[in-house]
Amino acid sequence: MKKYIAEMVGTMVLVLMGCGSAVFAGSVAGTVGAGVGTLGVALAFGLAVVAMAYTIGGISGCHINPAITLGVYLSGRMSGKDAGMYMLFQVVGAIIGSAILFLLVSTGAHGGPTETGSNSYQDGMMVQAFIAEAVFTFIFVLVVLGTTDEKRGAGQLAGLAIGLSLVLIHIVCIPITGTSVNPARSIGPALFDGGVALSQLWLFIVAPFVGAALSALVWKGIAGEK
Repeated sequence: MKKYIAEMVGTMVLVLMGCGSAVFAGSVAGTVGAGVGTLGVALAFGLAVVAMAYTIGGISGCHINPAITLGVYLSGRMSGKDAGMYMLFQVVGAIIGSAILFLLVSTGAHGGPTETGSNSYQDGMMVQAFIAEAVFTFIFVLVVLGTTDEKRGAGQLAGLAIGLSLVLIHIVCIPITGTSVNPARSIGPALFDGGVALSQLWLFIVAPFVGAALSALVWKGIAGEK
């Protein structure tokens, strides 16, 4: 149970810090990235992962992302039961983090209760958004599988490599979708934002899972014993 709670706490921190940077520091006149900039929001997400990797990595492995959990499960590193429980607690953590943001925004004078850092894409750009989320999740999960591999991994530097790779992904993907590559991170804010964010939520669940599945296949192909 401890590892499930660790995943919940880690995902809560990721959503609170990452989405919070977009809501409070990165949003000026409704334009994400106009405050601290795209790089600032990207750093917030990446540094949150680095912090949690070294905080709960020894307890749960610090997935804090259902796509990573799926990739780890398909690569044979965890049971189906653990994978399902990880995903459940990750979503709960994302909802808790989003609820905190909702309370912060709705009880203050910054923007209003709908600015919860949810993911979205412009009309007519669904294919672009799907490709971006699938490809960037593929890259991210592949980094996770590679750096945490028992024989070929980066050891104590794995958390740093994973966090910095997430920064890089956000720098490129924020202008396209706001960057999810994490279904739990998208579900939490969308439940509070509603509207377009909720109607587009399916993409930010399906595309990351597609990318994660592909990365597991590729990693098993390039690193497998057989």
